[in-house]
Amino acid sequence: MLATLKAEEQSQQLQLVEREDIEDEEDLFEAIDKLIAQGINAGDIKKLQDAGIYTCNGLMMHTKKNLTGIKGLSEAKVDKICEAAEKIVNFGYITGSDALIKRKSVIKITTGSHALDELLGGGVETMSITEAFGEFRCGKTQLAHTLCVSTQLPTNMKGGNGKVAYIDTEGTFRPDRIVPIAERFGLDPGAVLDNIIYARAYTYEHQYNLLLGLAAKMSEEPFRLLIVDSVIALFRVDFTGRGELADRQQKLAQMLSRLTKIAEEFNVAVYMTNQVIADPGGGVFISDPKKPAGGHVLAHAATIRLMFRKGKGEQRVCKVFDAPNLPEAEAISFRITAGGIADAKD
Repeated sequence: MLATLKAEEQSQQLQLVEREDIEDEEDLFEAIDKLIAQGINAGDIKKLQDAGIYTCNGLMMHTKKNLTGIKGLSEAKVDKICEAAEKIVNFGYITGSDALIKRKSVIKITTGSHALDELLGGGVETMSITEAFGEFRCGKTQLAHTLCVSTQLPTNMKGGNGKVAYIDTEGTFRPDRIVPIAERFGLDPGAVLDNIIYARAYTYEHQYNLLLGLAAKMSEEPFRLLIVDSVIALFRVDFTGRGELADRQQKLAQMLSRLTKIAEEFNVAVYMTNQVIADPGGGVFISDPKKPAGGHVLAHAATIRLMFRKGKGEQRVCKVFDAPNLPEAEAISFRITAGGIADAKD
């Protein structure tokens, strides 16, 4: 019996597919190199790649004003490039039925807790931004570490069968934490860590530049998850006082727009954590009112917002705060274990 279980565990070892083996993946984005067949100069394509644009889909997500800002691209060249891209990628109207078919390419990645997966309608989904906010020690980063592993599971095990990119703004990523989580899921810890690319960001500009550099990697390898932990921390440090608030929100909006485009362009799940601020007008009946940082700009950018708080002992509580396709479900409990996020004990 033990021998059979071990054999099953071995068969579940990480098997990441190569980009060439994914047939449906090609439908998601068209490589920028295809513009050469439309008569675009290879030198101009190199300039686009240097600016972080590696797909025709990504190109169409930029304004002409942004594209003319790239050194060596005139307005006439930009017009010609956009016309060529429009012949390759359909960015016009599609029917609701086509939209439903497109939604079938969305992958739902398990959180490690069945109750939390049910609350999310199956797990953390690709092509959208999932935001988790709450005070310190409520499980936001622990969920990020668990997702680093569960994303690499095969799709038949509720994984994403892809790699992970992790942008850390608070210095909380711990590779040694990944090891017991990988062992819990029956994966090789060494292979799991090799499939995570990690960067520590120190300023909001550094954070944005790291996002620009991701396009090159995601166009070549099968990534399924991007983690930003936390999205707001550096903005709260680099911008101070009410005088800089408008500028901060504008820069934050640009960053969040980039995250949305990455999610949709490469069929990637974006999981970002957010901090909370005191809310003096939060109500008389709430003993310690708090609200997520980032204001309306961040609220509108996140597809699914989850509110985390501490429960009894090792238990944590999660509530759907906002989602387009999920009811504002009652809070559910999960717990943090050595093997990551798991269901709460009855």
